[in-house]
Amino acid sequence: MYFINYSIMKKYFAEFIGTFWLVLGGCGSAVLACNFPGAGIGFVGVSLAFGLTVVTMAYAIGSISGAHLNPAVSLGLWAGGRFGGKELLPYIVAQILGGIVAAAILYVIVTGNGSETGGFAANGYGEHSPGGYGLCAALVCEVVMTFMFLLVILGATSKNAPAGFAGLAIGLALTLIHLISIPVTNTSVNPARSISQALFAGGWAVQQLWLFILAPVAGALLAGAVWKWLEKE
Repeated sequence: MYFINYSIMKKYFAEFIGTFWLVLGGCGSAVLACNFPGAGIGFVGVSLAFGLTVVTMAYAIGSISGAHLNPAVSLGLWAGGRFGGKELLPYIVAQILGGIVAAAILYVIVTGNGSETGGFAANGYGEHSPGGYGLCAALVCEVVMTFMFLLVILGATSKNAPAGFAGLAIGLALTLIHLISIPVTNTSVNPARSISQALFAGGWAVQQLWLFILAPVAGALLAGAVWKWLEKE
């Protein structure tokens, strides 16, 4: 007889739902609303949309799974000694699947009126960077932005941080990150977000996907190590 730990399964499902909301809300705003004729929300609106998905999910599912919503966040928390390695892979799988399902729904919506998907909010560098930034700039940007994102997360959720404000601080950090880096890479700092969009954009997005997996992971692991040192008494 197999024993199913429903408490643990709820954590994975919460991560699935949370990442689903992040991709649908953030990438959906970029694809559907950013350049809408006469009423587009622009880079600022898309940045806010990504931040709001994190804020809302932090308070909705934070008590269940911690609301990582991002493989890089899970890895950074693990590197910082805040998350057990036993749950690392299931969290990452749940996050990637949540992102893919959100991207699939977004694809159905986008093509529902016969529209082309275009870049589908995929991340890119070179000719696929919104500002034409090259490989080196994209790599540095993604590593640094993910590093800072994880430092904010680790600090805002530390035992000495003011209680109840972590979700707001983290959401605002992600908004700021997008305001800085959308012109460079369309902003990833999240492999699940990048994988989900690249699968539907295809072609160049899949070819450049390696950077948007490698760079966030490197930035997150570095942040985890640095935070361990900062927190050490």
